[in-house]
Parts: sequence; structure tokens; C-alpha cells
Amino acid sequence: MLSLGKTIISSAVFEEKFACDLKKCRGHCCLQGDSGAPLEEPEGKVLEEIWPVIRGYMRPEGIRAVEEKGSSVIDSDGDLVTPLIGNAECAYAQYKDGIYYCAIENAWHDKMISFRKPVSCHLFPIRITHYEQFDALNYEELKICRPAFRRGMKENIPVYVFLKESLIRLYGEKWYNELLVAAREIRRNKSI
Repeated sequence: MLSLGKTIISSAVFEEKFACDLKKCRGHCCLQGDSGAPLEEPEGKVLEEIWPVIRGYMRPEGIRAVEEKGSSVIDSDGDLVTPLIGNAECAYAQYKDGIYYCAIENAWHDKMISFRKPVSCHLFPIRITHYEQFDALNYEELKICRPAFRRGMKENIPVYVFLKESLIRLYGEKWYNELLVAAREIRRNKSI
């Protein structure tokens, strides 16, 4: 574990390798779990505001799910999450050529919105637990991500490097630069 600012980071974030391989995993993280993607409180409001735009990127069943349940919902644990289609995939998941994509992110890529996607999705496979004094960043290993593990190992990409953009999005460039210094120190100590 590493303490950095108001975060505590699992050693797996430094030790494990990861690089998404969408052609092999087929975007199944959009299907994983018994609940939608976790949302930060402001993200629920953002999804409500951008709904008219992202609606045009969604499948009919996803649109129906949002119209019936709302752009965000409270799950059985009392957490704010994205709605699901039935009890399966995220309502915002598009399906094209056998691969699941994020309708929100596709609208962002088209410069239709300034919100990329929920930070929990952008940070995957890191999951954050918020506590009063700090955030705990933990690496979540899932079977569906085996192609990402293999690609990360082959290309030697640690989790924190793969997630550079999303970590900067959440904690800022100064924090990330301090993380890089800590990672170098961890590597140096392991080689001694």
C-alpha cells in the first residue's frame, strides 16, 4: 500500500500489468456485475443534462431503460449507478460488430458533449472506495479482463501507466507526477 495525498493505493496498481484489448474482451465490462457503473454524485446530474444528446447514440432497449428508470438509479446497496437493461448490461452500452461500446464516450469522441464517461468506467480496473479522510484505490481482477492482463504483460504496461489519463482526470497532474516518483522508488527498492 502507498499513501499519496488523500489516497491510499494498493500495491497491485503498481505491480499488475493491464492494457485493454477491446477486440478480444469485446467490451464485456459493460455487462459485468449485478449493478450499473458506480457514479459520483455530480455525474448523476451530468447524465440527466446530456441525456438528450446521448439518447441518439443508444440502442432502443437502453433508451427504454433510461426512460423507465431514470438516467441514474440507486442500487440495492444504496449507491448511485447507471441503469441496466433488465439485469444485464449498462443502459448506455452500444453494441456494434459483436463489441460493446459506451454511448456516452462515443458522443464525447464526436465532440457532442464534454463529459467523457463515468469516472468509475474510465478508471477500470481500479475501483475507488471513498472514506471521510481518504480514497482507497484498489485493483479489481476479473476473468473478463484476461486479454487485458495478457496484453499488459506482453507490452509491460503497469495499471497506473495504462490509467494515466483517468487518474489525472480525477486527482490532477501534480498528484500523478508524485505517483510516478513513488512508482520509480518502489521499482528501485524491489531491485535491491
